Amino acid sequence: MTKNDYQNELEWLYKQAPNYQIDGKRAYKPGLQNIIKLCEFFGNPQDKIKTVHIGGTNGKGSTSNMLASVLQEAGYKVGLYNSPHLIEFTERIKVNGQNAEPEFVYDFIQKLRDLPADIRPSFFEFTTVMAFEYFHRQNVDVAIIEVGLGGRLDATNIIKPMVSAITNVAQDHQNILGDTIEEIAVQKAGIVKPNTPIISGDENEATKNIIHDKAVENNAPFIDATEIKTDMVTDLKGVYQKKNIRVVLALISELQKSGFNISEEQVEKGLSNVHKNTNFLGRWFEFSQDPLTICDTGHNKAGLEQVFSQLNSVDKFKHIILGFVKDKKIDEVLEMLPGNATYYFVKPDIKRGRHPNDYEHQLKKSGISYKIFDDVQSGYLSAKQNVKNGEMIFIGGSNFVVGDFLEKNLQK
Repeated sequence: MTKNDYQNELEWLYKQAPNYQIDGKRAYKPGLQNIIKLCEFFGNPQDKIKTVHIGGTNGKGSTSNMLASVLQEAGYKVGLYNSPHLIEFTERIKVNGQNAEPEFVYDFIQKLRDLPADIRPSFFEFTTVMAFEYFHRQNVDVAIIEVGLGGRLDATNIIKPMVSAITNVAQDHQNILGDTIEEIAVQKAGIVKPNTPIISGDENEATKNIIHDKAVENNAPFIDATEIKTDMVTDLKGVYQKKNIRVVLALISELQKSGFNISEEQVEKGLSNVHKNTNFLGRWFEFSQDPLTICDTGHNKAGLEQVFSQLNSVDKFKHIILGFVKDKKIDEVLEMLPGNATYYFVKPDIKRGRHPNDYEHQLKKSGISYKIFDDVQSGYLSAKQNVKNGEMIFIGGSNFVVGDFLEKNLQK
């Protein structure tokens, strides 16, 4: 297998299987019938591994990576399934922080060509069964599985986890999950399984009650992570990580009850070494110190509120590079923008990427200082040229903006 062979197979996969990240709602295949058939075709690898299921609107990635890091410090072999990837496809499937081998991905994609005619998987469904098979072959002690979108009808919901968690519920993907927080919470709570502990990290009483009621209905122990008091810290820098840490601690407590041997020292060490142990990128990630350059993948209203709040707390003039996908409500974002900043609006290099020209009429009304660029790198280079001593650069608004930036600028 050459590098070209591998890239060609990935391109074929993207074309054959609809991809939500690229194609939007058209690619979303709700329901478990397809993934059930797909997993049966591959011998149900998900039933041959121990799993932890993590859902929620924001914080899924941070929570799952923190938990993986702690388990690695405790000596366990840990599978980790996250989405979307920022640079390499193989970031989605890791064991102890190492991406899946391209050879495995290449070989597995070949099997897609042999699927029966009645199985037509989406990109995410196929990637999910690929992760299950990889973790089974790697003989992991536990696999941490992040929900893709929603919960109830998500392809990952085929697993029978030891414990599940819902980090929080906020408005995102309303065109698929529902217009209200309550409707979205019902979808998220769909990962609650009979007799399986469910951890809630949400502070909203209405959504917490929906998750609690679903737990009662399933005779599932309900754990409210917001009641946990802790002063533990993580090397993931966002202020919002304090809430995610509580969910991680609740997950660890449940795993200990299931026989996992994890000490307090290993918890502290795991939380402090997430970047090193899992190679996690994109959450208040400090790309450079001179000039201070931060990127963050927060992209829905709740996520951006937290990110912009933290940006406002940094006492520096800011050069802020932002880009969005086509279904983003720009007016909501403009209401939250930090002051004391110049803006560089860019188009993510993806079919769903929205060109800033499309919403410039809204930018003009907002009264902010801004420039428009056709791509992320052009915006970044302009910001880098304009940034003065004591100022900072921020890159965000979308996973794809951060991915474009890191792909071009991160030393490999």
